[in-house]
Amino acid sequence: MKASTKDQVAGAVHEIKGAVKEVAGKLSDNPDLEGEGLGEKIAGKIQKKVGEVERVLEK
Repeated sequence: MKASTKDQVAGAVHEIKGAVKEVAGKLSDNPDLEGEGLGEKIAGKIQKKVGEVERVLEK
């Protein structure tokens, strides 16, 4: 598997995990968990974009 594909997959996983943590934080009224989830979701989006850019640069 190419590095760009790995980055895209890992980014998607982080994005999903972050969304779950964010919702769990809202439901349990835990602002720390909610913030952690939001941060992880954003990091996942960035990692996914890095993978897309790497894929374009490989061509």
